[in-house]
Amino acid sequence: MTGTGTARALDPERGTLDKAAGENFPVAPFFLPRAWRTDLMAVYGFARLVDDIGDGDLAPGGADARLLGVSPQEAEDRLVLLDAFEADLRRVFDSTPRHPLLRRLQPTVRRRSLTPEPFLGLIAANRQDQLVSRYETYDDLLAYCELSANPVGRLVLAVTGTSTPERIRRSDMICTALQIVEHLQDVAEDLGRDRVYLPAADMKRFHVQEADLATESAGASVRALIAYEAQRALDLLNEGAPLVGSVHGRLKLLLAGFVAGGRAAVRAIAAADYDVLPGPPKPGKVQLLREVGVTLRGEG
Repeated sequence: MTGTGTARALDPERGTLDKAAGENFPVAPFFLPRAWRTDLMAVYGFARLVDDIGDGDLAPGGADARLLGVSPQEAEDRLVLLDAFEADLRRVFDSTPRHPLLRRLQPTVRRRSLTPEPFLGLIAANRQDQLVSRYETYDDLLAYCELSANPVGRLVLAVTGTSTPERIRRSDMICTALQIVEHLQDVAEDLGRDRVYLPAADMKRFHVQEADLATESAGASVRALIAYEAQRALDLLNEGAPLVGSVHGRLKLLLAGFVAGGRAAVRAIAAADYDVLPGPPKPGKVQLLREVGVTLRGEG
């Protein structure tokens, strides 16, 4: 185990929060008011931990399972861990949670009057990941994103006190798009977990078999499929982008960062000629900054 791995095993809270730097979009950038940063990082800690439970990516040593009251014999059972995590989440709203990331979340929930529903949606998405590994249609995938991605945007709006029905609608488009882009970047990694987030109906349309996703480099049919799904994601981002112009000040810059992160990731996928199988194409900082500027000007 590396020194970093040891540190994460000893302090799972810190290890989870440290992952914010690797996301496609800014989580709680420096320019936001400190109170917003604190609350957004608390929400991120929850979302990252529940994803780590669902993906089997918890810190070594079983510290998270112990904190949640899960026995060593069941510490590898993701559904048991998710059940225990949900029980601890409910303590956020009526008593004292066990896990430090949920204790960190409790003041945010109270300060911002957050409800359990978006948090429960994220847990439900990770339960679904244990039971459903393929999606037949694009609509099926959108229904999954309603649980796995859209609650995050809704929480950002709630934390910043800017929720309206129209903003939530636009936010859902952006969050779904970001989830789809992440799936496109991670096709090979997801297949290694026996998950395929490319709709089966689209794979059939483009004559793509699962075996085609297990190669070192994508063939023409896979590239055409990825280009099609990337355009869908970009269209969603563009439709959701007016959310940025509906707010002001530092929140506008934050939301522009979300949209720009998705757009830059799509550009990176295109720059790789839609070959995502060698590894996730990632945008550079210059590309990201360019996209932020385009988004802020409303040109995208």
